[in-house]
Amino acid sequence: MASSRLKFKNIDNTGFGNNSNVEGGRLVNRDGSTNLRKRGMPIWERLSVYHTLLRMKGSHFFFTIILSYTVINITFAGIYFAIGVENLSGIDTSKSMVDEILAAFFFSSQTLTTVGYGHVAPTGLLTNIVASTESLLGILSFAVVTGLIYGRFSRPRAFLLFSDNILIAPYKDGKALMLRVATYKNNHLTDVEAQLTLALHINENGKLVTRFYPLPLEFSKINSMALSWTMVHHITEESPLYQYSKEALYDAKMELMVYMKAFDDHFSNTVQQRTSYTFEDLIYGARFLPMFERSADGSYTLLELDKINLHEPVTFKEEIMV
Repeated sequence: MASSRLKFKNIDNTGFGNNSNVEGGRLVNRDGSTNLRKRGMPIWERLSVYHTLLRMKGSHFFFTIILSYTVINITFAGIYFAIGVENLSGIDTSKSMVDEILAAFFFSSQTLTTVGYGHVAPTGLLTNIVASTESLLGILSFAVVTGLIYGRFSRPRAFLLFSDNILIAPYKDGKALMLRVATYKNNHLTDVEAQLTLALHINENGKLVTRFYPLPLEFSKINSMALSWTMVHHITEESPLYQYSKEALYDAKMELMVYMKAFDDHFSNTVQQRTSYTFEDLIYGARFLPMFERSADGSYTLLELDKINLHEPVTFKEEIMV
């Protein structure tokens, strides 16, 4: 059995190594990012702040902006307080220390944003130097933030929604591995291509190695992603999955990596997205149910995105015969 499984030609251009003993969990996360950590260099050399801010979640991004804004104001408020709030004309120094600190903080925020309401102004050379420095920092900071916000909104994205599971379902006179994908935004993708790569952990001569196999699809390219697309890999004798049972796929810690590329009409640019499924996401003996139908008045087609994971159990012919 093992020798026959190895007859299928594996590929080595995936970017991942074939030594299973050094792998930590899955190779690709569900969001498409590589399940990898790097070290050996200082973090400020390994970390690209631009890429981090551009790709982080929207909530995290705006929290980072607000946090940075607050920290800068607190820092400059501390400097103004250390110099002496009496050097800020318009602040009532007869009040408590808390009131003085708050006044310095709000003066800092007005200076950083270059609002300058006018009722508080710096006096003295040192205070004016600090205020000028903060104004320059504010102009530069808001220019950077504006560029980042524009970059986040204008960055081409595929906006693809993948099914939570991959299925092995009856297909023609045999079986097929299937997964489903659809666009969830009002964008239109054309010339959509998909590539599936199967990773299996195999024991070869007492050594656990990772082998990668391309899985050809019934259709690897479609002209338009108007509705959902159910990708089908027919499990024939030429398929690396042909002699693998459900239990064997679990033992081999199967991982399916999905790479998609398409052309977005709105961006007039090529977009791509990837994801990964592990053996835990595999459902053996199930098929997808339809996720689109004609509207009630018959005037348009309704694509129900919340049904992308909808499936039902099925029985294979050989199981019925047994």
